[in-house]
Amino acid sequence: MSRAGRVHAQQRAARGQRFTAVMAACVHRLPFGLARIVPPSLLGFAVINGFTFAVDLLLLTAFHGGLRWPLPVSITVAYLTAFGLSYALNRALNFRSHAAVGPQVAVYVAVVIVNYLVWILGVGDGLAALGADYRVARIAAGACEALYMYAAMRWLVFRDVHAQDRMRASTSAARSPTAPAGTSTISNPSRRYSDS
Repeated sequence: MSRAGRVHAQQRAARGQRFTAVMAACVHRLPFGLARIVPPSLLGFAVINGFTFAVDLLLLTAFHGGLRWPLPVSITVAYLTAFGLSYALNRALNFRSHAAVGPQVAVYVAVVIVNYLVWILGVGDGLAALGADYRVARIAAGACEALYMYAAMRWLVFRDVHAQDRMRASTSAARSPTAPAGTSTISNPSRRYSDS
């Protein structure tokens, strides 16, 4: 790798580390004991996908409301744009995956196809066909899709990240068997949550 390539990779890794640190700090401040059960990756997913969902709605409004494209075409183009952006941001910032892109994108495409057919067209277009405003229908579909997509990204698409964390945890536990019960031996606080 060239010197410029190494510098770019280090800058990209630093952005991901900063994002994860901010999400971990925010989760640490959650009230009512939520800090013990909400992983930083869930908050990171919510922040990233909240942004990409806004992009999706803006594009949908521009294509269907402004350009008068047919609703299914508008939904599809806005959806594909937002999900491409979501994949790139979640991979680089939230999950910080280093797995090969090709197989990972193949899994992501399968997850997105199921998501699109069930939640976006099924619920979104279905509610619009029943008389709901297309933006309200898209928001309702978005709530369902958020739960599905977080679970799929965490345990299917970016599973390499959690496998690396389990290896680090078992290696750390083997090195320091005297760690107090209930404490994490993983040095990265944003990765202290169970994957199961």
